[in-house]
Amino acid sequence: MKSISHIVLGAAILTIAAAGCSKGFLERAPQSSLQEEALTNKKGVNTLLIGAYGALDGQDFNDGNMTDLAGGSGYGVSPDNWIYGSVAGGDAHKGSDPGDVAAALQIVTFQANASNSFFNDKWRVNFEGIRRCNFTLHVLANVQDMTPDERKQVAGEARFLRAHYYSDLKKMFDKVPWADENAADYKNLHVDDFKIPNDKDVWPMIEADFKFAMDNLSEAKGEIGRANKWAAAAYLAKTYLYQKKYAEAAPILENVINNGVTGKGLHFDLMENFHDNFDAFTENNKEAVFSIQYSANDGSGGTGNANQGQMLNYPYNGPFSCCGFYQPSQDLVNSFRTSATGLPYLDDYNDHGVVSDLGKSSDQPFTPDEGFLDPRLDWTVGRRGIPFLDWGLHPGRDWIRNQNSAGPYSALKNVYMQVNQDKYYDGNGWAPGNAINYVLIRFADVLLMAAECQANLGNYAKAGEYINRVRTRAGNPAGFVKTYIDPEDPMGGTTGTPAANYRVSPYPLSMFTGKDFTMKAIRFERKLELAMEGHRFFDLVRWGIAQTELNKYFRFEVQIASDITGGNFAPRNNYYPIPQRQIDLSVKNGKSVLTQNTGY
Repeated sequence: MKSISHIVLGAAILTIAAAGCSKGFLERAPQSSLQEEALTNKKGVNTLLIGAYGALDGQDFNDGNMTDLAGGSGYGVSPDNWIYGSVAGGDAHKGSDPGDVAAALQIVTFQANASNSFFNDKWRVNFEGIRRCNFTLHVLANVQDMTPDERKQVAGEARFLRAHYYSDLKKMFDKVPWADENAADYKNLHVDDFKIPNDKDVWPMIEADFKFAMDNLSEAKGEIGRANKWAAAAYLAKTYLYQKKYAEAAPILENVINNGVTGKGLHFDLMENFHDNFDAFTENNKEAVFSIQYSANDGSGGTGNANQGQMLNYPYNGPFSCCGFYQPSQDLVNSFRTSATGLPYLDDYNDHGVVSDLGKSSDQPFTPDEGFLDPRLDWTVGRRGIPFLDWGLHPGRDWIRNQNSAGPYSALKNVYMQVNQDKYYDGNGWAPGNAINYVLIRFADVLLMAAECQANLGNYAKAGEYINRVRTRAGNPAGFVKTYIDPEDPMGGTTGTPAANYRVSPYPLSMFTGKDFTMKAIRFERKLELAMEGHRFFDLVRWGIAQTELNKYFRFEVQIASDITGGNFAPRNNYYPIPQRQIDLSVKNGKSVLTQNTGY
């Protein structure tokens, strides 16, 4: 089966072209190199649908440089939301030097205003995806050479993708305008006629799109990367969860857990090895509910299909060409400390800190922490003296650009393996690209969302079972990071000896007797399991605890790294500001149609 990422480039000939920076997010008619009539057939509409998938990574596939579909920075619109979801959520520091990409540092310390260009780029890239979905649906309405089922499949995928783009906008900006394929006459659209206010809640429309997709999409898909009915079901349940509609979400999640399959027909389950979710060789596996497909060395001459959004996020120096961003926080690392019983310290984890090499040069002696640790730590965080995949022992400061600014750790989940870098590393750009997919929803996330629903419905033991299913996988010794046979030859294999003192255990089910403890355990498990995957900030906001948790994080973490000095979370920061550029472009009859979020 062909991966969708491998055919996006060819589809670019026909698909909708991105507009220049002078245009607003929906201020232009879709353009293509062929007339609409030439696309109004089965082949044409499927080509347009591929273009809608092609916008998932937000990158310009015609450009070997790091450029997004809005004309800005590729890393600023990365679909994993590493800036907006993980760094802003306390998983990590921006990294590099403080002045490098200062606009991102303003965002993660909550000092950014509506004129920050990153917000405008993120807004426009998502609406470019929406525009492609709408045009696909617009053309589909007049196609005559498709069966009813074929039409349902295209409509289901287009509406799934539209709901995805809108859900990303909704959780970031809250007040977003809704535009579907019926919003305007696409053929005769005039710039000044398309002004849509952001005065309605778009969750109901997002629900309707995901529900349509769930009800109409098939299970099996002929190409890897296409959404099936179970991916739509998981997304619909997540949409309900964000609105605290636990009774609606719970049965859908139960159905996904018990009956769901991937597009390849694999029944959903956890992979035995945690790291298999972050290795291009083992991706599109039974844990991948829906993924953005990346490819390396695809013949385009650039890295546009090779995870450009993470191009900055490799250890500095060493075998990688760029760039020392995205450094895990000490707060996150301390969260992986476990007790003698293998359980986390839910309330006082920072009182049980993990030893680091902060302040030490790489030629000074250092002994890694010898206490009990959750093994997921060393598949998530690069730390000194511990195997960094198959690249050798992390040397500490020699791979860190500025320890004082951003701490002593390196990102790991986004890094390719040395053993197969000839296939999965892409060096055609000025910074590394790779073929590691970004999994938007994986099965562990589904289990923890189901646990959250059950906790809020009073089924605490059932919630505990789902949490423990995730923890049991983490505690499987077969998935521990192991020491090298020869540290000087890291690709020469590993021993059976764990690289650290790993101990993680399931909770006794007798502990799950009330909502407070059960939710505390769920929140902490999401922090561990989904660390550095772009979820943390949005989780904190929807739980209503962002102000408490993030200001506590700032107070602790500023003792470790200086780049977050002045960081402070206020109630307005639950949502990012509507981009000022878009407000300015929305003027109709002398008045802006778009309104700003409260407090900006």
